[in-house]
Formats: sequence, structure tokens, C-alpha cells
Amino acid sequence: MSSADLLRPTVRAVSPYVPGEQPPAGRRVIKLNTNENPYPPSPAVLDALRGAVDGTVRLYPDPEAQALRARAAAVYGVPADHILAGNGSDELLALLLRAAVDPGDRVAFPVPTYSLYETLVAVQGGQAVGVEFPDDWTLPPSLASADARVTFLCNPNSPSGTAVPLAVVEALAARVSGVLVVDEAYADFADEHAMSLVTRAHNVLVLRTLSKSFSLAGLRCGLAFGDPDLLAGLRTVKDSYNLNRLTQVAAEAALGDLAHVQANVARIRATRARLTTALRLLGYVVPPSQANFVLARRPGVGQAPVAAALAERGVLVRHFDTPRLRDALRISVGSEEEAAVLLEHLRHLVRQP
Repeated sequence: MSSADLLRPTVRAVSPYVPGEQPPAGRRVIKLNTNENPYPPSPAVLDALRGAVDGTVRLYPDPEAQALRARAAAVYGVPADHILAGNGSDELLALLLRAAVDPGDRVAFPVPTYSLYETLVAVQGGQAVGVEFPDDWTLPPSLASADARVTFLCNPNSPSGTAVPLAVVEALAARVSGVLVVDEAYADFADEHAMSLVTRAHNVLVLRTLSKSFSLAGLRCGLAFGDPDLLAGLRTVKDSYNLNRLTQVAAEAALGDLAHVQANVARIRATRARLTTALRLLGYVVPPSQANFVLARRPGVGQAPVAAALAERGVLVRHFDTPRLRDALRISVGSEEEAAVLLEHLRHLVRQP
């Protein structure tokens, strides 16, 4: 018997989630493969962190992140008892499945989407039900009738960047048989969001992260907004001290400086528009993005060689080796300077026979 045989058979059978490439320390690259913010967080965040690095780090953090939740309640207009803080929204996704899904239960989501959903469902022993997006990335009509214990909707969607209108999301919430998770990791870059459903639909859980628009990817803070009775189940299965002291302090400070976030979001949206136009001029098909990335497709032309060539030139983008996405690149919206370097390389590469 090997040590692997000591693991659950379900876990041994799971293909782990593969995050975007992280370059080795010391290698300078333009990193457009993991949807990070190209701009630093608010100076208030750095000040708060410097002030918090003292002797109190010997103490456990607040297990309920009360100060952070109070600040989030004021920012989002949702009562604090409707909010749960997590170690990134990925932890909150895992907690929901741990609390709501038994082995064999169905979990539905439109595909292609955030591939971590499928991994988390497999770890839990659930049955993943992927419902194909149509070519125009509108919501698949059959998603609501999948008879799922949990339905995930990444909105705006990754990797397409497209968004389902709020009215359609609300109609979906009324039709699904279980929990509807609206994963809004990129909502700050979009025109609409579903936060208004939190206090109106008891089966809706809205997730936000401070990784993208707030530039805190390295500190891992996510927020779940939902009915207190639903959140109580997540609290039951979460680690006691799931969010460290420094992250709580940083997140509270970030939420206190929305002007800084909004300015960076405006810069990213402007670069996104220019990047989209330039990619289309190069022959790529780019659906209208509501996120901090774009999906650039050359129908029928595999993009793995392009991604590899860009990497050799010090520019990382994301390529997914799946049938639906082999002809596409997901490109994070970096700074104007980073976008210019990417486009210059692409102009050379697409001219090659």
C-alpha cells in the first residue's frame, strides 16, 4: 500500500485545479494570465498593515471579522449578519459545497467557466452538471431545470468576460431548486451586479473578492452575502480562524478608500476598451467584456503556440487546452504600457505564416 492509498478514493480520482503560471522569483515578466490588478492598493492599506505588524500578531484574529463585516455592510448596504468573510472567495465556494452538498448531489453551472467549480464538486463527491453556453454567451435556458442542489453562476463569467443581466439572474434565482451562487469576482468592472437580491431571495449567495478591483490578491479576502440561516451553515463548517489579522485590517482599510478603487477600475475599463479594439483589428473575435480581462479568439486556429511564443518574450497570457477554448487566449487587462507591449508582440506573431 502506498501513502496515496490512505486518501479517500474520491480525492485520488480528482484532477486538481491548475492555477495560472507563477513566474520564478527574479524573472521579470508582464503577467497577464491571472487577472491581477496592475495597480497597487490604496496607500491606506499599506499604512494599516504597517500599523498592524506589532506584538498583537501573537493573538488569534477575530473569528467573525466583525470590524471588516461592519465596514462591508456600510459599503454594500447589506446588514452585517448577512455577510461572512473568507480566505478568498475560493474558500467560501468550498464552504458552501461542504455545507450543502452530499455525495451524489447535483451541482450545475454553465460552461466553460471557472474550472475550480468542477474540482470542488468532485472533492465533495457531488455530480457536476455542466450546461454549455451558446455561442453568444447568454444564459443557457436549461440551467434552471438542472435540478441541482447548488447552481454556480460566475457573473461576469470567466473566461469569456461576458455578463448576464440582473433581470435574468433574478429570474434564474426564482426557478432553481437549490442555492444560486452568483460569483461576482469581477463585478466592480461591470455595469450591473446582483447585490440587491441578497435581502430579497433567501436562496441567493453573492460572492465578492478583494483580489481584483481592490488589488489584494496576495492577502486572500472574500466576502459572502446571503441569508443569515444559509451563512450559519457555512460558519459551522469553516475553520475557527479562517481569516488572519493582517488580511482583516487590510481589507477594512481597502473598503474605506473606495475612491482609490474606483479610479483604478476606470483606468482598467478604459484600457480594456482600447485592448478590445486593437485585438479585433488583429483578427481576433473578442466578446464584450465586463471584467478585467478579455477573451481573444481566432476561430479554428489553436492559440497554444501563440501563448508559448508570448511567454518566450516575457508576456504571460492564459491558454486553456480544452476543445471549446483551444483557439482562444484569456488576457488580463494590464496597464497601458503592458497592453502596448503585448499588442506589439501579437502584431509580429499573427503576421507569421
